Amino acid sequence: MKEHNFPNNSFIGGWYISEKICDKIVQYFNDNTMEHYIGMLGSTDKRIDDTRKQSIDMSIDPVKFVNIFPDYHNEFLQCLELYKKRYSECDNEMCGYGFKRKINIQHYKKNGGFKIWHKENDGNPDVITRHLVFMTYLNDVEDGGTDFLYQNLTSPAKKGLTLIWPAGWTHTHKGQISSTSEKYILTSWIDFI
Repeated sequence: MKEHNFPNNSFIGGWYISEKICDKIVQYFNDNTMEHYIGMLGSTDKRIDDTRKQSIDMSIDPVKFVNIFPDYHNEFLQCLELYKKRYSECDNEMCGYGFKRKINIQHYKKNGGFKIWHKENDGNPDVITRHLVFMTYLNDVEDGGTDFLYQNLTSPAKKGLTLIWPAGWTHTHKGQISSTSEKYILTSWIDFI
């Protein structure tokens, strides 16, 4: 599996899944507009504020997602195994973890995105079990990557690039806002269960 090299001490892993899979996911999103909704600030913050986040979202139950996109699931699991091999301490033998949250597909129009610094586990009881975050860029966006505050790096928005990183405050991040291109991503979490 092709790897995107991030500094080892960033605790961000990146591998490329098939571009054909990305195309299928974008097509599914575009074909199912009745399932779209305006993106909210978070799963615990249901506010809609386009000065902070501007997107059209779709959420899919993880079991349904795996049934629709088994090829994505298989390639993602390969990415996760590579991440666990590199950062073996993330693989907690005392407590299992897996998929329990919906898979989100998000579409950002030009000038849209998640514009503010945020983290995926802020200690709120609804998200406290989030262990790892994963995100796949579903299209190329020259100026639409993701900025990581404390790692002082920006991941490129390259079609198929699947990132995995810790969910806590150490990986505070925000999207780069493209004034020239729309962006599609898929994102969710691995939770302690």
